[in-house]
Formats: sequence, C-alpha cells, structure tokens
Amino acid sequence: MSKHSKHKTSSQPKAALHPRNPHSGRYDLNALCQVKPELKNYLKLNPRGEQTVDFGDDQAVKCLNAALLKHHYHIEFWDIPKGYLCPPIPGRADYIHHLADLLSESNQGNLPTGKHIHGLDIGTGANVIYPLLAHKSYGWKMTASDIEKPSLASAEAILKANQLHKSIKLKHQANKAHIFEGVISDTDRFHFTLCNPPFHTSAQEAADGTDRKLRNLKKSAIKQQDQKPSTRLNFGGQHNELWCEGGEVGFIKQMIRESVQFQNQCLWFTSLVAKKEHLPAIHRALKKHKVAYFREVKMAQGNKISRFIAWTFHPKSEQIHWFRDH
Repeated sequence: MSKHSKHKTSSQPKAALHPRNPHSGRYDLNALCQVKPELKNYLKLNPRGEQTVDFGDDQAVKCLNAALLKHHYHIEFWDIPKGYLCPPIPGRADYIHHLADLLSESNQGNLPTGKHIHGLDIGTGANVIYPLLAHKSYGWKMTASDIEKPSLASAEAILKANQLHKSIKLKHQANKAHIFEGVISDTDRFHFTLCNPPFHTSAQEAADGTDRKLRNLKKSAIKQQDQKPSTRLNFGGQHNELWCEGGEVGFIKQMIRESVQFQNQCLWFTSLVAKKEHLPAIHRALKKHKVAYFREVKMAQGNKISRFIAWTFHPKSEQIHWFRDH
C-alpha cells in the first residue's frame, strides 16, 4: 500500500463482476421464479425469443430484487415503499466484495468474516441493501443510518421479518447537517464505513437525469433486454437519495472533514463516486486533511465502470493491530 501522494488503483477486468459475486452471467429465471412465483408476471420475450425481465417496469425490478435476495441470500421478505430507491443487486454486491478485499489487506491477507467485523452504512435508505448483503455474504455486524424516519421504518420491517434486527442496528441521523456526528458514539469502533451518496446538486438536475435515462432506455431497448439491471440506474428515489446541496463532491468532502474527528474509531472510510471527473477534487480534500492512505477501487458491471474511494488515517502496522484488538 502506498502513501496518498501515490495512491493505488485496483480494478477487475472490464465487464467483469467480482469473482465472488454470485450474479455473474445471465439470471437463472427458472430458479428465481421458483422462489418468487409472481416474477413470472414480469417476464417477456426479447427479439431472439428468450425470456427476460421487463427492466423498464419498476415493479418488475423490485420483484426481481426480492427473488435474488431470497434465492442467493435467504432473505425471505424484502419490499420498499413506492417511489423509493430500488437498488441493482449485482452492483451493490460488488461494492461489498471489493470492501472485503480491502479489509483483507489490513488483515494479513485473510478475508475477514464474522460478527466481530463491524461496518457502518451511511444513508441506508428504505431498502437497507448494503447491510443485508454484507451480513449474509460475510457474517459482518452492521449499523445503518439514515436521516429519514420512513426509510428507517421500512428497513426495520425488513430486518424484523428476517430476524436480523440483532445483527443489523438502525440509527436515525437527526441532524441533516452532519454525516458521522450524531451516529458514531464514543464507544463505537468500525472496521469500515460505506456510502452511496446523493450525486445530483438539485431536484431539477435529478429530474433531468431521470429523463435522460428513460430516453436512453427507449433508444437501446433491444440491446438492454439482454443485460442485467446493474448496468443502469433505477428510476425511483426520494430527494435525499438523489440530490443534496453541493451534490456528490460536496457530500464526500463533508464526509472527509467529519472523518478526521472519528479517525480513531474507524479503520477505513469509503464512498462510491459516481462521476470520474469528481475524483481530483476528492483527492485534494483527502490530502488537505492528511489521511495516511487512500485508494480508488474500480468496479466493472457490464459496460459501466464504477468506483469507490477509500481512506484511512492508520498506517499499515496500526491496521494489523486494529483487527487483533477490535
């Protein structure tokens, strides 16, 4: 691992999900329909006469998600209120698996598993998807925060229905001006944080983005019918899920500023970065706040390249002690 002035970039080959991601290749629609029979109502034939899911229908995508979670992760119940963000499962799972690789580098090459690994999801939303995937994939203990009480109510219903409320704790962020402050208590210790920040700067920008996605979906309907929903964004989302003042850069820069206060309580801070052009400003903020190391981790999903940024205030020797002592 290198000093922040020569940060490293890790990546998978183009178009490849993480090797441990169970969602590579085409969906097994027969198996998914067995665990979620109502998914049959959302299947249609593509131009080659093959069955596919109607990815232009938000109810179809939500039903597909529920089937994937039940089939691969034994999540018996998963649902979200109308209008809330419906996440593409393969891409969300990739973030978790790459995080596990990052943690293994701080753990003498050993893949970290079990409830002694504690993660914090910032802005978990009504779908609580990252904590579900993290716990089911690696057995990690998770804390999930959000500023919106209806989102937390939806998340709580999912956790209770699946008897996961002891493994995944929910916290309300009462102050919209803060991210970590008010969520991380004096006694908390986290191996990592993760976040899918709102990346638009206004409601109008978010609406324009949705319009572009709908137009692109219509133009490439034939091509997209054979691709997984991980290659495109969904059309749902509440305002706090899609936009905030300052957009993605502003949110992550605030996260970096607040991370200084909690550097002794967290090993790795991470966040998705939707737009590559935002990276230089984020790098400058990391250097300004004198982090020990930072990493840009690339992830490939179909034709889409995404990434997350990770930073720590702990040198390598301290990272090893962290796994031994926490």
